Amino acid sequence: MEMTLSQALWMLVLHFTASVTLLLLGWTLYYDFTRTQIPPGITQGAKLRLINLIMNLFLKLAVILEKVGICPQYVVWRLLINGIPPGRAPDLTIKEMLFEAVPVRVYWPRRAGVEPRRGLVWIHGGVGLFGSPQAYERLCRLIAREVATVVVCIRYPLAPEHPYPAQQLSCYAAVSHFLKNAGDYGVDPQRVVLAGDSSGAGIIAAISQQLVMRTDLPRLRGHVLLYPFLQALDFNLPSYQQNHSFPLLVKKQAASLGLLYLLGTDARVEEVMGNAHVPQEFRAKYRKWISAELIPEEFKVSSHEPFVPGPFSEDLYQACKRAFEPTLSPLLMEDVILRWFPETFLLTCEYDIFRDDGLLYKKRLEDNGVPVTWRHLKDGFHGICLLTGLGPLEFPSTRKSTKSIIQFLERF
Repeated sequence: MEMTLSQALWMLVLHFTASVTLLLLGWTLYYDFTRTQIPPGITQGAKLRLINLIMNLFLKLAVILEKVGICPQYVVWRLLINGIPPGRAPDLTIKEMLFEAVPVRVYWPRRAGVEPRRGLVWIHGGVGLFGSPQAYERLCRLIAREVATVVVCIRYPLAPEHPYPAQQLSCYAAVSHFLKNAGDYGVDPQRVVLAGDSSGAGIIAAISQQLVMRTDLPRLRGHVLLYPFLQALDFNLPSYQQNHSFPLLVKKQAASLGLLYLLGTDARVEEVMGNAHVPQEFRAKYRKWISAELIPEEFKVSSHEPFVPGPFSEDLYQACKRAFEPTLSPLLMEDVILRWFPETFLLTCEYDIFRDDGLLYKKRLEDNGVPVTWRHLKDGFHGICLLTGLGPLEFPSTRKSTKSIIQFLERF
C-alpha cells in the first residue's frame, strides 16, 4: 500500500524529532561527563550524576528554545526548579496572600498547640532569576509540620523582568509587614526567624542591615542560612577552585547566572571569573573580610594555589559596580551593623563553590559576638535541601540538614 503525502510528512517529522532528541541526548552526555565531575567524597555519587544529567538535558533544551525564538532560557529554568507538585496536606492550612502587595504563601499547622506560634519567613534561592514557593513547597511544609511553625514563603519578583534590587526591596517589605502584624497570623512577634538558601540567604543578610535599624519593629529571633552566596568580589577562593566543576552548581554557571541577574548579559563571564572587575584598592580594603588567608587550612585541598587575578578592566568595574554594594555582597557590610544580627544557624557544604562565603561569614559573626550554630556537611553539595521530600532523590545529607534546622528552631 502506497504511503499518502500526509503520512510521509508525519514520518518525516517523527524522524526529525528522533534525530534531534538523540543529538540533544548525546550532546548532554558529552557535556556532563567532560565538564562536570562527581566528588569522590559524595555518598550515592551515581544518583548525583543522574540528577545532574537530567538538569543539563533541560538546560540544553532551554538553549535551543531560546535560539529558535520560542522562549527565553529562564522560562525553562523556572519550570525545571518548580519540579513535580506535591500532593495535598490535610494537616496544614495553606493560603496565598499579599504582604504590602508582595505575594506570599502562608502555611499554618492545624494541630493543637500553644498560641501564638513561632513564625518563619522563607526567602528562596535561584540567583534572583528563578525559584518560587512551589519549588520549596515540600521544605516549607516539613518545617511547618515538624516544629508547629507558621511559615511564610515570599514570591518575590524575578529578573530580568524585575532587575536588582527589586528582589531585596520586595522581601524587605514583606518581612517588615509580617513583623509588624505577626499577631494577626497567630505568631509571637518575638519568635520570628528568617530562613533561606543560596542567594535567598544572601537576601536575608542584605535586608537585615535595614531591619536592625528599625526601632518600630520587633527584633528577629534568628537567621537560618543554607549554603549562602554572600560576595561577588572573589570568585577564586579555595572552594571555587576545589569545586569549580562539581554539580549541582559549577563555577562558570554561577558567574554566568550572577551576571545575567545584575547586568542582563553574561558576555564577559570569563573576565569576571578572573576577578578582572575588582580594583586593586578594593582587594586591599576588603582583604580583612574576604581572603583565602582567612579560610582554615583544613579546607584547603592540596591542589589549592594562590590566585593571581587577571588584568583589571575599568569598564567592567563600572558595569559591575553594584556588585560591591553590601545589599548584593553582604560580607562587605560594616561591623557596626553586623554585630546587631540575631543568633544564626549556618549550613555549609564541602562540595559547594559558596562554602567559603559561609566560612568567612561565620568568622565575621563570631568576631562580632553573634552566636552561631554551624553545621558542615562533609558529603554535601549546593542545593541539597531542595531535594527534601523527594523520596529516592533525597541524599543522606538532605535529611541531616533538615534535622539540624528543626533542632535549631525548636530552641525558640
